[in-house]
Amino acid sequence: MSVHVYGIPNCDTVKKARKWLDAQGVEFAFHDYKKEGADPAKLAAWIDAKGVDVVLNRRGTTFRKLSEEDKVEIDAAKAVRLLEANPSMIKRPVVEHGGGILVGFKDDEWAEALS
Repeated sequence: MSVHVYGIPNCDTVKKARKWLDAQGVEFAFHDYKKEGADPAKLAAWIDAKGVDVVLNRRGTTFRKLSEEDKVEIDAAKAVRLLEANPSMIKRPVVEHGGGILVGFKDDEWAEALS
């Protein structure tokens, strides 16, 4: 199974997720948003599969710093634009695997999906 992890390396949740994957013996490729950016086609696919409210992290400082105009009426297209411009607002990590997509780290959910 091919596993791709998307995130920011210094994010505590991403660190925990990568450590969990290593402990489970799951090989994965890591995509660093800070260095490699966020692909709008992938963002659109993730939002289509999981929804704006799952993929967009509204709790972080980057979201809170947005203008009020940017924070309201966020549909899929607007979310893609915002996330491409501000990849730190993507909920982390996002994992693409043979069976679908995982967003955020929950070890029980990951164990079921990646076993």
